[in-house]
Amino acid sequence: MWGYILAFISGALMSIQGVFNSEVTKDTSIWISAGFVQFTALIVCVIAWFVTGRESNVGALLRFSPKYMLLGGVMGAFITYTVIQSVSSLGPARSVMFILIAQLVIAFLIESFGLFGVEKVDFEWRKIIGMAVIIVGIITFKWSK
Repeated sequence: MWGYILAFISGALMSIQGVFNSEVTKDTSIWISAGFVQFTALIVCVIAWFVTGRESNVGALLRFSPKYMLLGGVMGAFITYTVIQSVSSLGPARSVMFILIAQLVIAFLIESFGLFGVEKVDFEWRKIIGMAVIIVGIITFKWSK
């Protein structure tokens, strides 16, 4: 149950953050806005690390393998950029609709092929049908223009 609650909170925060960042970009620039988001996230993470007991140290990153997995922050910068741009051009609901479709399809492929160290799951047609129903539902919800 906790996982569902956290996923809901995550989705809500992503939608709100996209709108906030898009609005900040109107008075600054996209890279200033994205940089501020990443910088403030760093500050929150450092504070949280100190408050929660520092269960690991930064040196663990140097020993981590495979190294390409450390590109999450780089991806985060481009995620921020692309969300800001899509919310600005499509609006919050339509951009989130396409973001959700992309997340669903890519997550399905990652699990289906066991990519990036994720445990491979068995292919089931019902998952494809469920994904198609969700995609049709999302498109039906916000398809206008």
